[in-house]
Amino acid sequence: MRPARAEVSVERCPGGPLLVRGAEVVRDASGVEHEVTRPVVAVCACGMSGRAPWCDGTHKVVAAKRGR
Repeated sequence: MRPARAEVSVERCPGGPLLVRGAEVVRDASGVEHEVTRPVVAVCACGMSGRAPWCDGTHKVVAAKRGR
């Protein structure tokens, strides 16, 4: 018998990443699965991260250039 999987939740941070809790993997836009090694991970929502699918804080630079 397999243990019950934890519930996965996703929370959008305004102007920032998606916080994913309880996932075992994150699948990127190309369908590639990335192993999750922490209880909470930040997934890029702006599409500009150099570490996709993970957030690297680039959204802050993008927002600053747009004057936000």
